[in-house]
Amino acid sequence: MSVALEQYSVTADLAQKISRSDLPRYIAIEGPIGVGKTTLTQRIAQVFGYQTLLEPAAENPFLDGFYRGRQQALATQLFFLLHRSRQVHDIKSDDLVGNRLVADFLMAKDRLFAKLNLDEHEYTLYEQIYRSLQIQAPEPDLVIYLQAPTSVLMSRIKQRGVNFEQNIETQYLETLTDAYTEFFHFYDSAPLLIVNAAEIDFANNHEHFEQLLEQILNLDGMRHYFNPHPTLL
Repeated sequence: MSVALEQYSVTADLAQKISRSDLPRYIAIEGPIGVGKTTLTQRIAQVFGYQTLLEPAAENPFLDGFYRGRQQALATQLFFLLHRSRQVHDIKSDDLVGNRLVADFLMAKDRLFAKLNLDEHEYTLYEQIYRSLQIQAPEPDLVIYLQAPTSVLMSRIKQRGVNFEQNIETQYLETLTDAYTEFFHFYDSAPLLIVNAAEIDFANNHEHFEQLLEQILNLDGMRHYFNPHPTLL
């Protein structure tokens, strides 16, 4: 869900570090509904001067019915699959040399949601369509996975007041959060930064955001963790 953010400038010292750093060219930000993916995507794009690639949740005509009672689950999933496949198709490897990008989704999430939302026969059809698309999505240079408890996610969903999201059930969000946890427990396709986003406000708390940027600038290896409140486990 796109959020309008005020223009933000980092400190002069951090800006100098960014200008001298070999930044990841393609960053994907992931996590369950309400965790703050799009806000962080837009904030990083502002500071790094990157293009954004955003999910069209508000454009999906089937999503409201799905959240109201799991209606049209297959149509909901296929809309996202077809749109995401077009988006990643446009990310050519040669384009990434010149154009730097931050996205609020990872193509691999599509199957995660499909397995969660579809029945056996629907998933079989979904897989046939998925394979027929011959999707060749480039791997990000960095994946940022935002985590937060279900109670925090529900509170944020209520607070931002998007109409079709107000029908999301707590049980569904818990199941989705568990699916994300399992997925990223085994994820090793790209460097991964796991962020405890329970008490982080990247839109308004400059200290949290700049701490995260420092973390990104100093990454070395495949798996990292960021928690601005170490006592929160």
